[in-house]
Amino acid sequence: VVTRDDVEESLKAIWQYAKDKEQLLKDLHSQIEETDKRLSVKRDERDYWLEYKNVGSKAQANKIMNLEKNIKEVKDDLHRATEYYTNALKAMKEENDRLVEKHMKLSKEQAPENAVRYLDKNCRREIEENEWLKEEVKMYQKEVSDLKASIQLLEEENIGLVTKLIDGKLQNLRV
Repeated sequence: VVTRDDVEESLKAIWQYAKDKEQLLKDLHSQIEETDKRLSVKRDERDYWLEYKNVGSKAQANKIMNLEKNIKEVKDDLHRATEYYTNALKAMKEENDRLVEKHMKLSKEQAPENAVRYLDKNCRREIEENEWLKEEVKMYQKEVSDLKASIQLLEEENIGLVTKLIDGKLQNLRV
């Protein structure tokens, strides 16, 4: 038997764990939004320099190419970070599920012990006596099976003796 306090404590721990994970998720979303903003700024900058390039400035062409490389790198970083955080979130969820399952299993295993602890002396004595009686029943059942085997052997022996006796009387009658 699990008490209400135990259940509430377990639920609070699980809820706190879930809140922590939700906060982590919010942080990841804010990082993604920040990266999107940086990407937008870089795109605007790229557009400006492309316009400048079209006007005729060859001197700034290299800078435009570098900025395009930077934009590509930022996109790649964003993709890698998104993939990493997605995998991390999935792993955290699996770990959370595993821990919850382990906690539930442990709670189920400890429930009988906890229940016995809260029982009064008479109930505990009855449980102990019940265990003792179960052992006694097993012992008596073994004795009964041994006695049945002995009885069967004696009956077979008696049948053999009666058969010999009858055969002996039949032979005496024939004589």
